[in-house]
Amino acid sequence: MSTTQQKKQRQTPVYMQIKEALSRDIENYNKAGDLLASEFELSSIYNVNRHTLRRAVDELIKEGVVERHHGKGTIVRAPSIHYPIASRTRLTETLEAQGILASSRVIRKQRVFARGGVAKALAIDEGAPLVFLEMLRETESTPFCVASHFLPHRELPKILNDYHEGSLHSFIELHYQQQLHRTESKITSVMPHPDDTRVLNIPKNLPVLRVKSINTSQSTGRPLEYVITRFRSDMTQIVVQPGSP
Repeated sequence: MSTTQQKKQRQTPVYMQIKEALSRDIENYNKAGDLLASEFELSSIYNVNRHTLRRAVDELIKEGVVERHHGKGTIVRAPSIHYPIASRTRLTETLEAQGILASSRVIRKQRVFARGGVAKALAIDEGAPLVFLEMLRETESTPFCVASHFLPHRELPKILNDYHEGSLHSFIELHYQQQLHRTESKITSVMPHPDDTRVLNIPKNLPVLRVKSINTSQSTGRPLEYVITRFRSDMTQIVVQPGSP
């Protein structure tokens, strides 16, 4: 070890040194779902007291590397799922390209009327009929995100009665020969609505990543979908890809 490295190590708090050592060992020897050794055992392995060890583990929890389960212990988490924001992003295809088995299902569907921000986003009159879809996406049978879709009923009437599962955009292409592309996405971290905590199976104090997007017809330029998606923040890393198709 060089003199510079030795100096840097002396300046780094002990708990952060242990955190880095733990992180390396987890990456080299553990996989998602593995249960770490107890605090007592880890304290002995890394030759520190339990308070220092606990602070190191707390840092790994903040970074999403591990999570505590009361009565069970500390478990290695799966890496965050990378979800790119691009003009032609399709969630199911994006996840499957990463080797992640994904599924989508409708949990609510009804005819509603355009109001406020939804009417503005879709550039339609207040009171115009819409199709409203609430969809749950899962990865490996684990809830990943829930999305509220608003689509103009006059342009896309078949969705209300004929769409039930799978890729919504593929359905629109098949039945209406319209390809949608994303023209705007606004990303915000917010506390979840009680309904979302139930559907996503998350604690009420875990923020969600909310993405509000407008998707327009590639041929006409008209907005045909406004969607508000809530991603589990403990599972998701959103990657913005400007100019990507």
